[in-house]
Amino acid sequence: MNRKIPFTKMHGCGNDYIYVNAMLHSVKDPAAAARLWSDRHKGIGSDGLVLIDRSPIPEADFSMRIFNADGSEAMMCGNASRCIGKYLYERGLTDKTEIRLLTLSGVKTLQLHVSKSVVESVTVDMLEPVLEDESQFVVSRSVGKGTFVSMGNPHYVIFTDNVNQVGEAGRALEYHPAFPQRCNIEFAQVGEPGADGRRSIRTRVWERGSGITQACGTGACATAVAAALTGRAGRKSQIVMDGGTLDIEWRECDGHVYMTGSAAFVFDGEIDDCQYCESDGK
Repeated sequence: MNRKIPFTKMHGCGNDYIYVNAMLHSVKDPAAAARLWSDRHKGIGSDGLVLIDRSPIPEADFSMRIFNADGSEAMMCGNASRCIGKYLYERGLTDKTEIRLLTLSGVKTLQLHVSKSVVESVTVDMLEPVLEDESQFVVSRSVGKGTFVSMGNPHYVIFTDNVNQVGEAGRALEYHPAFPQRCNIEFAQVGEPGADGRRSIRTRVWERGSGITQACGTGACATAVAAALTGRAGRKSQIVMDGGTLDIEWRECDGHVYMTGSAAFVFDGEIDDCQYCESDGK
């Protein structure tokens, strides 16, 4: 008899993932499950699979593992981390409004903004960006110079008047020899400053392992950092992605990047998958 695995589908600015409470339900082969469940025609449909678990170290409260739609494991996802904060609080797994989340790129601090027991938005301390000595370089003459920024995962940000080239160009650049571990690709167009002085930056994303997505939290952070580095924007900006807008601040006081945005439940369900999963109440 097939086991039924409970899951929750959530999204942050349209970047949708399948969430499984790994404190109760083990996924034997999460890479295979991510490929199967993420299929938008034959599965649940998502950008990937996220496992929420206890933290194995005292420095964090919970842990996250994230698998892209192609089964590859990601280091970090900003949109998923915000969804985890909402999930943990509103499902009664914590009463903390500051949560330390262990990821493959370190411990991230989530600050929940709560009103009447509802998490309306989450600010994530994404820590410091990592820049190479030569962060700006050309990998493709057709798209011009880009800026490399690591937010725990690699990003290559290209400022352009044509963000819609993300499909064909993003696919090619993900696998470019300059990026031996593949890369997330952002195409960004900087707008005029708003009344508060912040620049609005229209951004489209090709995510490593998932293709075009509605939004990417680490990609939004990388774009904001790249814009500040190249003098296109200040340290605060709004990143407008296909699925919504994220507020990004690269603070001078600590060098950390802070991302603020919403998270939303889509639906709960169960899936039969005795081949990949088991429910063992661990």
